[in-house]
Amino acid sequence: MKTYYLLCSFLAVTLAIPDVATGGQPRPNVVLIMADDLGYHDLSCYGHPRIRTPVLDRLAREGVKLTSFHAGATVCTPSRMALLTGAYPARLGWTRGVVGYMMKKGQGLNPEALTMAEIFKASGYRTGMFGKWHLGDEPPLRPHRQGFESTCYLNKSNNQTKELWRDDEVIAKPFDNRRLTEIFTTEAIKFLQSNKEQPFFLYLPYTAPHFPVQAHPEWKGKSRFGVFGDVVEELDHRIGQVLDTLKEQHLEKDTIVVFLSDNGPEPLTKESKADPFRGRKWSALEGGTRVPCMVRYPGFIKPGRESAALISAIDLLPTLAHACGIDLRKHSKGSPVIDGLNVWPTLRGKEGIPHARQDLLYWHGGDGFQAIRMGSWKLFPDRRHAGLKGAPGPALFNLEKDIEEKIDVSMDHPERVSTLRKLAERRLSGIEKNKVALGQAK
Repeated sequence: MKTYYLLCSFLAVTLAIPDVATGGQPRPNVVLIMADDLGYHDLSCYGHPRIRTPVLDRLAREGVKLTSFHAGATVCTPSRMALLTGAYPARLGWTRGVVGYMMKKGQGLNPEALTMAEIFKASGYRTGMFGKWHLGDEPPLRPHRQGFESTCYLNKSNNQTKELWRDDEVIAKPFDNRRLTEIFTTEAIKFLQSNKEQPFFLYLPYTAPHFPVQAHPEWKGKSRFGVFGDVVEELDHRIGQVLDTLKEQHLEKDTIVVFLSDNGPEPLTKESKADPFRGRKWSALEGGTRVPCMVRYPGFIKPGRESAALISAIDLLPTLAHACGIDLRKHSKGSPVIDGLNVWPTLRGKEGIPHARQDLLYWHGGDGFQAIRMGSWKLFPDRRHAGLKGAPGPALFNLEKDIEEKIDVSMDHPERVSTLRKLAERRLSGIEKNKVALGQAK
């Protein structure tokens, strides 16, 4: 059995909250959809004036739209590590870069770390993954050895490879980048149709709108925002096909649907925006990690709500496990404790239950830890990491009043600087004591 390498201080909060979604009923299915490099401002329901995303707009109305949701990291590989394990990527040995860039050849997600797919599979769920993996391309690190029974994937970003895989077999070389969103959607629909009689966990990490941004032939020129708009609007349409399949198969009311992005907008893709935040992909500023996210579960999550609660992608594993009646303690040696927290009551809109997450660590894609947030306060121990000039020293921002992180108030609040610095040191010390090495193909 794999060992769950995770942080013990959150056990009580993660596991003690009652109100499991099943309530004696059949366990819900899970569809976890992730876009690649989609910025906070790139959907019409998050304020874009020209890109039309009616499907995701409707999904947001039918569930809860999160406005302070943070990806697990600011670049692809560590973000996916965090999402699938519920742990800060540094706990899994990550320090910088992504598979194929900065990271050493052959490295990826440690096979000894339990993934969301392995936990759901062990709990009787069928599991499928169709899209971008980016957690290791050597045989021991591939998705079908990390809990996914059905796969069709790129092992890296669409600008790093020309190979489309199914398990250990290359099924297209080169693939047509313009049609990847269509291909992964078709695979996902087949998976849903084949597994409608049993609970399933579908992970659908699209490659869109990661560069090179190329429109599907049938979508070229259809948007009012150039090729980037074409790609995002096709993505919205394809997600609609997945949601339509759930409805056609009478699975809609029995399925939790989550949509998110893996990080902020790619610097090379100028059309993608993180407005109103400063920073982009790779950056520990809000724009690098705060991304769109919405969650729908008819009958359990109140529709038409927005929540500004601080939530991270690392919280999705314990939250979804709880919602599906899965006891994480049964899937590990010792205490199955993780950095993620169970935020199910917040998603449901339950009153009288304090929100679980009060602080969060931020990671730069090339340089590791750079900032910590507690409530509305965010501290960069080194102001230069916030893009501010001057001698080394802290930069403190009040996000409630300064969402662009431009006004350093560290001199006015030295006690908050001290509190946040000490908290960061405790969190990082705990990670250092309990971290593992990156997976290394042998």
